[in-house]
Amino acid sequence: MNWMLMPLRRYADFSGRSQRMEYWMFQLLNIIVLAFGIILVFAGLDWAEMAAQSNQYGKFASDTAPSARALPGPLTWIGGALLLLWLLGTFIPHLAVTVRRFHDQDKSGWFYLLSFIPYAGSIILIVFMCIEGTKGPNQYGPDPLGRGPADVFA
Repeated sequence: MNWMLMPLRRYADFSGRSQRMEYWMFQLLNIIVLAFGIILVFAGLDWAEMAAQSNQYGKFASDTAPSARALPGPLTWIGGALLLLWLLGTFIPHLAVTVRRFHDQDKSGWFYLLSFIPYAGSIILIVFMCIEGTKGPNQYGPDPLGRGPADVFA
């Protein structure tokens, strides 16, 4: 749990280096929270009413009059609001931990802009996040794994 919360403690710290464990555990936390929020959103939908409407009219509920559509329940709105708050609250820590991962590989944080390349950008970013960091200190700070200069050739 310590690894999952470390990027939140280092909220807007773009300096230094972060190891792979910190990045991937934070991604796991994001997936868990997003899955929980999505479950809340879908749990708040009135599935029986939507099925009845689609059977009654012989078409999808979106094709019916607005007054005849099934409305989402309060759980949907709560789940959606929690998802929005989580995404807004973790945007900067996600960006910061990604930049620190690039720093661990002795690359500039501007490499994050590669993720904006359509289709291939996210794959490129995943590959970079899987690459091991530079052994020993580099221009962005000491090795987060604690490997010193003597360990580089070991």
